[in-house]
Amino acid sequence: MLAFENVAQSYGRKLVLRDVSFHLRPGEIGCLLGSSGCGKTTALRLIAGFERLAAGAIRIGGTCVARPGSQLEPEERHVGLVFQDYALFPHLDVAANIAFGLQRLAGVERERRTAEMLELVGMTGEARRYPHELSGGQQQRVALARALAPRPRLLLLDEPFSNLDVELREKLSIEVRDILKHEGMTALLVTHDQHEAFAIADVVGIMGEGEILQWDSPYDLYHRPRSRRVAEFVGEGVLLPGKVCADGRVETALGLLDGVLTTECDGGSCALLGEGTSVEVLLRPDDIVHDDAGPLVAMVERKAFRGAEFLYVLRLAGGERVLSLVPSHHDHALGERIGLRLDVGHVVAFRV
Repeated sequence: MLAFENVAQSYGRKLVLRDVSFHLRPGEIGCLLGSSGCGKTTALRLIAGFERLAAGAIRIGGTCVARPGSQLEPEERHVGLVFQDYALFPHLDVAANIAFGLQRLAGVERERRTAEMLELVGMTGEARRYPHELSGGQQQRVALARALAPRPRLLLLDEPFSNLDVELREKLSIEVRDILKHEGMTALLVTHDQHEAFAIADVVGIMGEGEILQWDSPYDLYHRPRSRRVAEFVGEGVLLPGKVCADGRVETALGLLDGVLTTECDGGSCALLGEGTSVEVLLRPDDIVHDDAGPLVAMVERKAFRGAEFLYVLRLAGGERVLSLVPSHHDHALGERIGLRLDVGHVVAFRV
């Protein structure tokens, strides 16, 4: 449904996008995730038609909507937009805002589609209220309904939850995913928030300095990052030094680890790197399990209370540090020594 093919874009001498490519299948929700200045908003503006690209091509539903020297105007692309500030019309009530893009429909059909959208986003009882009378979450739902009402081929969402508090942001991100899936809508979100990206998207592109570092499922971005940059950007973890053994396992301060996936070996065994090769092994907090009967012992150096869990920073005997998520009823004191065991399903090693 969306093909972003070898796109480059620059502002003056500053190259903002460098040969970027990604695809979305019909009904798939994608996300461009990265910090400010990485190029994600530029990509969204190019898809919407607000800017002319310098190189590459953009296709929506098989139609080429943009290439150097030729592009369809924004209104010809059948793309819906949900802006960061929602951009609702203050002089129109909720129903009129949603119906704004339905002028081509006959009156009865326009009313039917508006009522359908109001029900979909849970705003039927608010149809006659005005934007200033709504909460931020309600305004977000109206903006989403207005964008979906004309049945666009593609929906673009520009940091749609950034103006909401954390608790409401998490709740609405799940609701928005459910609504998009109900409609079978292909959508692309841009955000700097990993929690939003992982809650909504089927596939996420990690962006850095105008490039997509990895385009993958949230699960694989977390457990199978293809580079140190992705590993360090996504989630929490540490890189623990290790050496490759003759049998392909990796020797670390936590013992021998196997089942290792490496970028250099295209997912193969570390044996392909050769015995004695220095590597760094990525360990996530969920890889280190608190177990009083475990074979390993570490000292609690720091801890952060997160409600249901503590995130412990643990120092091993050799001075190395690892992270562990522990149920919060295990409230250990700083300096206390606790037992550990490994529960490593996806070990990723990077050559030093």
